Amino acid sequence: MTQKLDTLQSALEAAFGDTLKRLVRQRGEITISVAADRYLEVATRLRDDPTLRFEQLVDLCGVDYSDYKNEAWDGLRFCVVTHLLSITHNWRVRLKVFAPDDDLPSVASVNEVWSAANWFEREAFDLFGIIFEGHIDLRRLLTDYGFIGHPMRKDFPVTGHVEMRYDAEKKRVIYQPVTIEPREITPRVVREDKYGGLQ
Repeated sequence: MTQKLDTLQSALEAAFGDTLKRLVRQRGEITISVAADRYLEVATRLRDDPTLRFEQLVDLCGVDYSDYKNEAWDGLRFCVVTHLLSITHNWRVRLKVFAPDDDLPSVASVNEVWSAANWFEREAFDLFGIIFEGHIDLRRLLTDYGFIGHPMRKDFPVTGHVEMRYDAEKKRVIYQPVTIEPREITPRVVREDKYGGLQ
């Protein structure tokens, strides 16, 4: 396994050189990070370069780093993480790119490179609000068309903004502002005097 990772790391460094902002080798996996303006170029080369041949996109997701590990994050907020597989060489790589604008996160679409990216990018758009430039059909996938906000962002309220219910008089589902009052629940611990044999 170590020799295979050495070979992959060498191939990545030879193919991209200074284009790689970061290469991390941890837990038997390699993660590379690139700038947003080079993302599509790097993705295309990862697929087409005969020394790499990442033919298959396994997964693509968005990440909100605003409260990473319950601490303040010093850096760009939104990241797109792509997991790739080379069937030819039987190895994997994780490709990370941060959107350069936190207010309007946007990166290039890799749908032209791997068609499997289509729904993954739509999901990241829907849940995180990351715009994929050049996507053929970027619209909501999991939430309702009238949904306000992006529910996987860490600043999205747990209760949401609206709730829906069936109205018997109108005989249809209606939307209304959230009626749940926010409250903090603190668990109460009750112990007997001799709990667990303690005196």
